[in-house]
Amino acid sequence: GLPGAVTAMALITLSSASGSPGVTTTAVGLALCWPRPVLLVEADPTGGSAIAAGYLRGGAAPSDSLIDLAFAHRDGALLEAIPSVTTTIPDTTVTLISGTRAHGQARSLTSLWEPLTEALRALEALGQDVIVDAGRLGLVGSPEPLIHGADLTLLTTRCDLVALSGARSWAQTLRNQFEEQGAPAALGLLVVGEGRPYSTREVSAVLSLPVTAALAWDEPAAAVFARGESPPRRFQGSALLRSLRSAATAIQGRGAANRDQLAAATPGRA
Repeated sequence: GLPGAVTAMALITLSSASGSPGVTTTAVGLALCWPRPVLLVEADPTGGSAIAAGYLRGGAAPSDSLIDLAFAHRDGALLEAIPSVTTTIPDTTVTLISGTRAHGQARSLTSLWEPLTEALRALEALGQDVIVDAGRLGLVGSPEPLIHGADLTLLTTRCDLVALSGARSWAQTLRNQFEEQGAPAALGLLVVGEGRPYSTREVSAVLSLPVTAALAWDEPAAAVFARGESPPRRFQGSALLRSLRSAATAIQGRGAANRDQLAAATPGRA
């Protein structure tokens, strides 16, 4: 946008139907390739801060986290507390709100998700997008308000038969939920490992959802985001980085379009 112009923020949530399709790796990679400042929220109820342990290699593990926001919310100071629990990932324009340290803490976050969704929407004056790693669907403490309140929620899946079988019933459940709330366009697929073995068109047909973006299968490059490994040669030109940049553009565009449509259709949507 123009210098000084306020651009509406988009709230993007990534989640998965079954184990290890690469939601956290994808969330980190997208955030680092995002075309403008972005806040990354680690809302996976599994706990243990995969980002701090993985990409940050434990070296810059934030001391404050979502648990601190839950306490702040009880004290009626949620919005004011967000900056104090947010850390900047070194040498980037990505800020991070770290997740819980243990899965047992997930239950104590249940009452946080709805007000946090509203608080993140209130940050739009900063012109900053938000990417949420919501982890695996259906777990105790799953951040459902962040899933259902996003401008774009992406069910993240690989392309093999096992992954698609696991994703099928969740795709249907989410589709029904988003249709009920009048926002079917706010749900899409993010495909990891396009063409291994099925194409995005085949994945879309099986899950009856549109593919918003697809990422290349590139394990050496993915290890940089997943485990903080040193970038391989020609990392910036790698298949994964190229596909992440394309995905970021497509996701940002889709999220902004959905936000505009929803704002027009349902004024004051939280």
